[in-house]
Amino acid sequence: MAIAAKLVKELRARTGAGMMECKNALIRSAGDIEAAIEDMRKTGLAKADRKSGRVAAEGTLVVCRADDGSRVTLLEANCETDFVAMGEEFQNFAQHAADLARRENPADIDALLSTRSRTGESIDEKRKELIARIGENVSLRRFVTFVTQDGTIGHYLHGGKIGVLVELVGATAELAKDLAMHIAAANPQALDSASLPEDLVAREKAIQRAKFEQSGKPADIVAKMVDSAMKKFFSEVTLLEQKFVKNPGQSIGQLLEERGARVLRYVRYELGEGIARDASDFVAEVMAQAKVQ
Repeated sequence: MAIAAKLVKELRARTGAGMMECKNALIRSAGDIEAAIEDMRKTGLAKADRKSGRVAAEGTLVVCRADDGSRVTLLEANCETDFVAMGEEFQNFAQHAADLARRENPADIDALLSTRSRTGESIDEKRKELIARIGENVSLRRFVTFVTQDGTIGHYLHGGKIGVLVELVGATAELAKDLAMHIAAANPQALDSASLPEDLVAREKAIQRAKFEQSGKPADIVAKMVDSAMKKFFSEVTLLEQKFVKNPGQSIGQLLEERGARVLRYVRYELGEGIARDASDFVAEVMAQAKVQ
């Protein structure tokens, strides 16, 4: 049957789908736009299910902050390619998910995915509809929300690839931001030496001892050398003992003492960290598919 261009245009505006997909859906529904939307949602869910197993290690990190700064959420959303990650649709989806996570305070990713927006759709339904439109797997990997009563929450995003939240007491907003930027750059493994895993400290100490024992020096000298090496290790991997990136002559601990501030907690996300990426070359994959067609 003939489908009016005006109807196709209306369906595109309501679904964001391509022109031919809208036209075919209207043909299948005999021009009933509501039935066409339902049909497209069903086929979209099927497409999303088929793509759900594909590796999604690209994407973005986004921050959503309450107006008064008392509640801040950092969220990681993933897709398959950097091209899609930079697109407006994907960015808007990630920001919308972060906003819901901040406002609704879900317990985990599963709870967030089932959270419904003001339109009545769940985040997971929006995710699957986005997959159907862009043709890539999309996932929400993790999020964290800091809530403070009397403290200050600083945040920093570096190109959507690294994101940091840090909560302090006795700090200005400027200091909180400076500290978030430092954490993004220096990537501390823990707040202080006491917060490091015991097995990590023991392993590093054993490595240093074995190295210095080869020198043939007396045991008491070796012990001093090990202590010195461990101090250097702690200054590299713990936040309070790291040198402040904006003033290497001062440690973070010294900076905080000078300002009368204290760090309560922090989190640092790096996009795609820990995801086993597909080693295949994306360009070669596209070329291979083109040859098949």
